[in-house]
Amino acid sequence: MQRMAVLAAVIFALGGASTVEAAASARIDALQGPVWLERHGERQPLVPGTELQNRDRVLTGNGGRALVRLADGSAVKIGEDGSYAFNAMQQRAQHGRPHFAAAIDVAKGAFRLTTEIFQKYRSDRTINVRSGTVTIGIRGTDVWGRAAADRDFVCLLEGKIVATHPQAEPVSLDTPLAFYGAERGQAPGPVQRADPQQLARWAEETEIQPDHGVQQAGGRWQLLYGPFAKEAVLAHYDRLRAAGYPARIEPRAAAAGGHVYRLKFEQLRSEEDAAALEIRLANVDRELPAADVRKR
Repeated sequence: MQRMAVLAAVIFALGGASTVEAAASARIDALQGPVWLERHGERQPLVPGTELQNRDRVLTGNGGRALVRLADGSAVKIGEDGSYAFNAMQQRAQHGRPHFAAAIDVAKGAFRLTTEIFQKYRSDRTINVRSGTVTIGIRGTDVWGRAAADRDFVCLLEGKIVATHPQAEPVSLDTPLAFYGAERGQAPGPVQRADPQQLARWAEETEIQPDHGVQQAGGRWQLLYGPFAKEAVLAHYDRLRAAGYPARIEPRAAAAGGHVYRLKFEQLRSEEDAAALEIRLANVDRELPAADVRKR
């Protein structure tokens, strides 16, 4: 019944996208799947342009990455096989200036938070990031970190942060490449300087990769599959969305009356990204036919 409800909603509400507020606290700007949104205990694949709410969790699978735009102009880049909760997001005026606050909980995975990507939205900020057992307070900076089963750590790229740990006093980091972390279950060690080559390798873990099936807000390329009969399109839809890829169903009038259906993947950044996504989808659902790659 749930699968039939999905199809009915597509037929009778096609194109009925919900109205969004202009001042979202956080929005998905780009991603490469698989990436999911977990909200109120339910999980669904993410699409660019999705607005995050407090207590939303973004989950990434093998090879999955995402770029999240915050309301203050900061960006959070998140790496594969991770879990990232966005909490306590708030926008308000403070001393006559716009102010943004948020608490980001990195339960697992790598992240990079930078204030340099969306400068035109710049405002004052108070952002706290918990990376496993290490918590950092950010007032305007660029920082990379990871929460893992064996160790939690952060590395300052630029600016200043204050790091805290349950088994130590707060520590201020204000020198580029300052590195602070702790083995799980142990007190943190002293602040050290990270190796620049190692930092470069870490940074690659959170970057959106060119030609890897990237979907981005405003992307003009799309993949079209079908036409399919009703049961076939629902089977493909279920498999692909369960794997973290945001398939959409589009009904088409059949020559003999009724409907046939197509599957669509939209907002792809380039023709190369569309081709790369087609390969990934074929590995998820081996019964998919060849796709029609088009530019809107």
